[in-house]
Amino acid sequence: MSSNNEPVAIPIIERNPNDLLGMDTSDLNTLTGEAVLSFHNISYQETVQRCFQFYKKTSVIERLSNISGIMKPGLNVIMGPQDGSRSLLLNVLAARTDPRGLSGDIFINGKPRPANFTCTSGYVPQNDIAMFTVTVRENVEFSAALRLPMTMARDEKRRRINEVLELLHLDKVSNVKPRSKELRKRTSIAMELVAEHPILFLDDPTTGLDLSTTTDVISILRRMSMRGRTIIFSIYRPPYSIFRLFDRLTLVASGKVMFHGPAQEALEYFKSAGYNYDSHNNPADFFLDIIDGGFSALFHSEEDGHEAGEHEELSERQHEVIEELVNMYAQSSLYRKMKTELDSFLGERKAGRSSALEIMCVTPFWHQLRWIFRRSFKNCLGFPRVTGIQAIVTALVAVIVGTVFLVLQNDCTAIQRRAALLFLLTSFECITGMTTGELFVIDSDRFIHEHISGYYRVSSYFLGKLLAELVPRRLFPSIIFTVIVFSIAGIKTDVKGFFTMIFTVMMLAYSASSLPLSIGAGENAAAIPTQFITIYFVFTMYITGLSLHPEDFLPEISWIQHFSIPHYGFTALLHNDLLGQNFCPEHKTAEISRCHNLVICTGEEFLTIQGIDLSSWGFWENHVALVCIMIILLSITYVQLLAFTKKRHF
Repeated sequence: MSSNNEPVAIPIIERNPNDLLGMDTSDLNTLTGEAVLSFHNISYQETVQRCFQFYKKTSVIERLSNISGIMKPGLNVIMGPQDGSRSLLLNVLAARTDPRGLSGDIFINGKPRPANFTCTSGYVPQNDIAMFTVTVRENVEFSAALRLPMTMARDEKRRRINEVLELLHLDKVSNVKPRSKELRKRTSIAMELVAEHPILFLDDPTTGLDLSTTTDVISILRRMSMRGRTIIFSIYRPPYSIFRLFDRLTLVASGKVMFHGPAQEALEYFKSAGYNYDSHNNPADFFLDIIDGGFSALFHSEEDGHEAGEHEELSERQHEVIEELVNMYAQSSLYRKMKTELDSFLGERKAGRSSALEIMCVTPFWHQLRWIFRRSFKNCLGFPRVTGIQAIVTALVAVIVGTVFLVLQNDCTAIQRRAALLFLLTSFECITGMTTGELFVIDSDRFIHEHISGYYRVSSYFLGKLLAELVPRRLFPSIIFTVIVFSIAGIKTDVKGFFTMIFTVMMLAYSASSLPLSIGAGENAAAIPTQFITIYFVFTMYITGLSLHPEDFLPEISWIQHFSIPHYGFTALLHNDLLGQNFCPEHKTAEISRCHNLVICTGEEFLTIQGIDLSSWGFWENHVALVCIMIILLSITYVQLLAFTKKRHF
C-alpha cells in the first residue's frame, strides 16, 4: 500500500446543490479541488491460526481479491451479503485494518494516501462511539475541542458545532444524553462532521434504526455529499426510497467485485445480462438475491441443460454465481471505463511503500488532558443511582463492622482487637480495589477509535482517566468506610493521626487498584485477570494475618511480604494508630489484673513484638514501598495500553 510521510492537503469546496446537478462526474477535471479516493488492485490476506490437540496450524485466507475502483464526491455505497466483505473493504479504504496483509495502492487526488490519513478523514464505526453519560452537545464539543486547531477562534468553533447540530436535527435535543440508538447514531456522525474532513467513512450507519430514521440519516449524508464531501459507507438491503439517493454503487461478495459504477445504471446492467427483474421488486433486494443464488443463474443456463435445483449445496451455488458475476463484470464496458480512468491516477506512483500509519494530534498534551478529565469526571457522575447504592451499602457495612467491634470490647484484648480492626480495613481496601480493573476495559472500543482518529495521545487519556475516574471512585468509599467504622469503634488518635490514617488508607487503596489495572488493561475478557488478582490478595492477606501471631508465623515465607501490598498498608496503619497508645490506663488496673493471659498495654510493645521499626522511617518506608509498587504497576498499565493500540491499531 503506497504511503507518504508528507501530509497531503485535501481541500473541501462548498458548493450550491443546484450547481451539482449539471456536473459531469465523468470529467476528472471537475474534481481536482475535491477528495477523490482511488484504489488499485487491492488484495487483503488474513493469517488465521487453528489450534489442534498438539499443534497449531497457520493458514492464509484471501479476504479481498484484486479490487479496483474510484470513490468521488457524493454518496458512494458498498453493498453486499453479510459475509464481512463490505465492511472489510470500507475499513481497508479508511486505513482501519492491519496493513500487513494488504497489497495494492490507495490514492487521494492522485497522490499516495498520507500517513496520517486516519486523522484527516472521518470514520463512524458500526458500534456508536458517542458517550451516553454526557449530553449530545458535550460529545460534539469534545470532538471539536480536540480535532480542530487551537488557533481557531472559540466563536468559530461554536458556530460550526451549532451548524452540525442543526444539520443533523440535534439542535432541539442538544442538552439530552444520547441513550437511544437513533440519538447515539446521529451524535456519532455529528462528532465526525464537526471536523469537516473531506472524506467520511461510515460502517453500516443504518444498523438498528427504523425506516424513518434510516431515511433521515441517509438524506443528511446526501446533503453533505452535495456540499462536495466524499461519503463512503456500507449498507445491507436498503429500501428503494434510500437506494435512489445513491451516486455510486460497489457490489462485493466473497472479497470480489461484481459491480462498480453509477448506482442508477446497476439495474440496467443486470437486466441487460439476462436477469429478469420484477418492476415491483426493490433493486437492492434484486442485486443481493442474484448474489445469494436466489435466481436460476443466467438466461443461457437452460440452454446448457443445467438447472440450479433445490438439491444443490447453497455454498457451491453461491460460489458459482459469484464467479460468474465477477467474470461478467471484468468483461463489461463499465470495468474498461473504470480502468481507463484509474490509469490517470497512477502517474504519481512512488516506488517506496510504508505500511506504518502515524497518529498526529492537532492539540497539545495539557489541552487533551483537560478535556479528557472533564469528560471522564462527568462520566463518573453519570451513574448517580449506582453511586448512591454503593455509598449506602458501604455505609451499612461500615456501621455493622463498627458496631460489632464496639460490642465485643474487652480490656484484656483491646490492642489485639484494634489490630484486627485495622486488618479488616486493609482487607476492605484490597477487595474493593479489584473492581477497578474494568476502568480501561469498558471504554476500549471508544478509546481505540478516538486515538486512531487523532483525538488524543495515549498518555493524556491514561492520566485523565486515572485522575477523573479512579481517584474519586476509590476516594469517597474509602473515606466513608474508614470514618464511620472508627467513629463507632472509637478513634484513639489525634487529628493529625486521623488524617495520616486517611492518607495511608488512600495510598493502600490506589496501590491495590493498580494491580487489576496492570493486568486487565486492554483485555476484553477480564475473567482470568480477576481470578489471578483474587488469588493474590487472598494469599497475601492470609500471610499478613499470620503475622499477628508471631509464634505461628514461618520465617521461611517472610520474603513474600516484600511483594505484598496488604503487608505494607497494614504495617503503616499499625504504626500510625498504635504508636504512643496506652490500652491499660491506671483507673482500669483492677480490671486488667483479672485477665488470665498476658496483656499488652502499650502500642510500642505490640509493634516491637511484630518486628516493626518504631522510628519515623519505620512508618514512611511502607508508603515509599506502596508508591514504588503503584508506579511500577501503573507503568505496566500504560505499556499495556500502548501495546493494545498497536495490536488494535486498525
